[in-house]
Amino acid sequence: MNLDKSALDVLKETSRTFYIPISRLPAGLQEAVASAYLCMRAIDQIEDHPTLDNAVKARMLRQISLVLQAGDRGFTAEDFRPIFASELAYLEEVTLRIDEWLSYAPSGIAPRIWEAISTMSDRMAHWADCNWEVHTQTELDQYTFSVAGSVGLLLSDLWAWYDGTKTARIEAIGFGRGLQSVNILRNHSEDSTRGVTFYPEGWTNIEMQAYSRRQLELANAYVASLPETSPALDFCRIILMLAHASLDAMQHGAEKLTRSEVLELVQQATKVS
Repeated sequence: MNLDKSALDVLKETSRTFYIPISRLPAGLQEAVASAYLCMRAIDQIEDHPTLDNAVKARMLRQISLVLQAGDRGFTAEDFRPIFASELAYLEEVTLRIDEWLSYAPSGIAPRIWEAISTMSDRMAHWADCNWEVHTQTELDQYTFSVAGSVGLLLSDLWAWYDGTKTARIEAIGFGRGLQSVNILRNHSEDSTRGVTFYPEGWTNIEMQAYSRRQLELANAYVASLPETSPALDFCRIILMLAHASLDAMQHGAEKLTRSEVLELVQQATKVS
């Protein structure tokens, strides 16, 4: 494991899709969004781990949350060593370097990111405890808020911190939920193999696609409200375009967008900006 790789190197390896819009952000905002994204990926890798026991996941996620709640001047690897020690061989680089990602954000906004990651980690622990059981749309709303709607709120705070951009927070939640529901559709078969489904009882792809469309309508309004002068617009427009295209592809029978389709869409989005 090469621990000398930069945050953007790890980001590119973890998600080429998010690497593109994050790498286009201006200095300061780029570090803030990259910090938040890498931290989310760090805890997400624990939540989605294919072999770790749910009780172990919940314990680790709650301990991470508590470490973050106690932080006031940044973090070191020593803060997380006791949490990771017994499962070291199972964890990926993006998780093991969470202390670096937490410290990567500008000091003026870092505590807001720490709070968001702490809260998300604690909520993920709850869902690991109950094996991600979703029976109703209310429970689906609860899950999608826990891991994505709250991300929309964090992004809104990052835009406001950087240049004063103001957004409707209900639309911010829809932006996050829309992206997450597309992921749920894309990963449904894989999730089912590990005994997990985020579809409420009686739902098929048709109902989940309709749910995604409703959330993406809020996301459309969210992006439309962003000022042309804000770098948030470029970032969100790329992500939203990919979400819509992924949903359209799945409705036509494809599992996901191809790499060439992603690159073509990104080129289209960046030409607009």
